Amino acid sequence: MAQQDWWRSAVIYQVYVRSFADGDGDGTGDLAGVRARLPYLAELGVDALWFNPWYLSPMKDGGYDVADYRAIDPSFGTLAEAEKLIAEARELGIRTIVDIVPNHVSDQHPWFQAALKAGPGSPERELFHFRRGRGLHGELPPNDWPSQFVGSTQPVWTRLPDGDWYLHLFTPEQPDLNWAHPAVRQEHEDILRFWFERGVAGVRIDSAALLAKDPDLPDLATAPHPHPFVDRDELHDIYRSWRAVADEYGGVFVGEVWLPDTERFARYLRPDELHTAFNFSFLSCPWDAERLRTSIRTTLAEHAPVGAPATWVLCNHDITRTVTRYGRTDTGFDFAAKAFGTPSDLALGTRRARAAALLSLALPGAVYVYQGEELGLPEAEIPRERIEDPMHFRSGGADPGRDGCRVPLPWTADAPHAGFGGEPWLPQPDGWAAYAADRQAADPASMLALYRQAIRLRPVFGHGPLTWLPAPEDVLAFTRADGVRCVVNLGTASVELPDHAELLLASGPLDDGGRLPEDTAVWLRS
Repeated sequence: MAQQDWWRSAVIYQVYVRSFADGDGDGTGDLAGVRARLPYLAELGVDALWFNPWYLSPMKDGGYDVADYRAIDPSFGTLAEAEKLIAEARELGIRTIVDIVPNHVSDQHPWFQAALKAGPGSPERELFHFRRGRGLHGELPPNDWPSQFVGSTQPVWTRLPDGDWYLHLFTPEQPDLNWAHPAVRQEHEDILRFWFERGVAGVRIDSAALLAKDPDLPDLATAPHPHPFVDRDELHDIYRSWRAVADEYGGVFVGEVWLPDTERFARYLRPDELHTAFNFSFLSCPWDAERLRTSIRTTLAEHAPVGAPATWVLCNHDITRTVTRYGRTDTGFDFAAKAFGTPSDLALGTRRARAAALLSLALPGAVYVYQGEELGLPEAEIPRERIEDPMHFRSGGADPGRDGCRVPLPWTADAPHAGFGGEPWLPQPDGWAAYAADRQAADPASMLALYRQAIRLRPVFGHGPLTWLPAPEDVLAFTRADGVRCVVNLGTASVELPDHAELLLASGPLDDGGRLPEDTAVWLRS
């Protein structure tokens, strides 16, 4: 495959900097920690790193409240360190993808601070969505829009002492930008150039379908089609402009696009818009053969007309970790269903997560691995008094939030704090050291060893399309390159393997009769 098309089949590792590795011992992950662990990432075999926002931020929403896109938050390091990291990773053959959050900024961003000072009706407030309220004295919010935090009981409008209300689809500390304003568009194109010129290879676009709003801001209950703030047609002109910038530098985009309409989803992937978008159907799919088969078929079909590669994701910084999710009675994922104390069989979940790793890495397209997935980390239940995620608080305390998948990584089993660094900003559960990378690196049967082997062997599948093979109802079987197959048994009984010349890799041992046990995957060469 041509070098410029690396992103079509890349393995991309997601780095949540705050929880990856602490280089200065203050308990917060930082760029120094990432730089020190680049050899580990190179040995894992990944093609690129996607960094969650590392910009200057008050951290009211894990860095997704950005105060300055051209500065690194001091808790992570400096811009010079970021530039070194990008260069050092590239020397190891690893590209860098940064996260841009275009829907909103921090309330500490200079633009919003200027808007607060300028007052009602000012040009500064035109960069955001300021409105007078409804009701006799303007005491009611301008419309009925819901928060984008699922389960939130909080409004999306905040009233200022001067009587104006401002829109924030997320927290009050994240005011939404007005993308109908040319200065907003120009600023973001300049931000893209800023980071492309520092050597980044791509950009992940947060909440990519939310930027454009109906200028009338109508009530959701009475708004005519289309939706007043989700997947509006105006977005495509924005992304065409962005694509022109990316093409100047050979950069690529991946969009966070949650849409049930496959035809609408595919529009974002037209040749002059985004290169790729996250596949949330596969991520949230239960551990069920028919459901997964349908998700894979649908995903490939919706990408085919626009020639875009699919992406395969098992979890990320917002989603319950795979080992825990697959060990539950309900193995799917739904934000609205999250609850404290949900039981999980971690042995079962781990077996399934190992099989899912081989499944996802055998599929055509790009694969994203969230930090700690390669260690088989489970979801941690954070004590209520230590939770920081605003999703928890905006649900009135019902939602456990997302901190459970953001616990700092264990690196060294015998070191304090499992080798992360200083006392972590989120508590590591008892027994966390058992998952440490150094311990797993010495164990050929570990999750880390499986990921390293799978990523190294993955090129045997080539770049061709997927062809389904005859198989029992509870078994997924397909081939891509001539003679190389992936077989996954999601049933409750062992099944015979198809004829083959070589067993390339297995997620777990075969049974005593050489059959494929339940919740196990293999790669075969015929």
